[in-house]
Amino acid sequence: MSTTNRYYQGSARWFSVLAFLLSAAIPQSVFAQPEGVDPQAKKLLEAATTFLAKQKQFSVSTQSTIEVVLTSGQKLQFDNAAALVVQRPNKLRAERKGDLVDQVFFYDGKSLTLYNPGENYYASVEAPGTLENMLDYARDSLDIVAPAGDLVYSNAFDILMQDVTNGFVVGKGVVGGVRCDHLAFRGPDTDWQIWVQEGAQPLPRKLVITSRDVVNAPQFAVVMSEWDLAPKISAGMFEFSPGNNLKKIEFLPLGKNGSQSQ
Repeated sequence: MSTTNRYYQGSARWFSVLAFLLSAAIPQSVFAQPEGVDPQAKKLLEAATTFLAKQKQFSVSTQSTIEVVLTSGQKLQFDNAAALVVQRPNKLRAERKGDLVDQVFFYDGKSLTLYNPGENYYASVEAPGTLENMLDYARDSLDIVAPAGDLVYSNAFDILMQDVTNGFVVGKGVVGGVRCDHLAFRGPDTDWQIWVQEGAQPLPRKLVITSRDVVNAPQFAVVMSEWDLAPKISAGMFEFSPGNNLKKIEFLPLGKNGSQSQ
């Protein structure tokens, strides 16, 4: 037997033992998922989304992981980090860097610009005048999704709860050293979990989405940290000024079936 095979067999046994120990520590009530939506889970989620919607400006750092399922069934994970600054009602800047992306996203209330510093090109287009309408336009027309974009909406609670059939409070959890309420929800095709910070500032700290309608149920996870509800916003932070050495390209519009036109 090769050294590699012995290593993987040993790892598999270790992970099996670890999984058993972890499952033994989980309250048995969690395994019996209740019917319907627990009012307490709904209350905690609404408190978090309402609190964030009331913030006139904020910044947050995110670390996200997306799973991709190969035709063989094997899963791959890709990570990216982002720094997001929001000023309501119509300003947003996001810097994303990771395995698959290196971009800066500018929205100044009039235009939406995507800048790729690694390849010195950018694309810019006129955009609607509010954050919510801009996010809808970016997603539906350009296939662009801002980091943790659903949570930026002023009506985030309604968006998240749309089509939810089950929801409950899993219990307490700790994300990045912050004690949280751990909530779990289910819709027709999607399961999702959210960890909400305890206390007077119920900020979201982690979000996990499981796509049950896709083979092998890939997940998307984002951890949120370094929340600042009074960030220093410099003049021109949300505006893009292209240098002379940058190349302007056009966004590819989406076709009727949701794929980008060629």
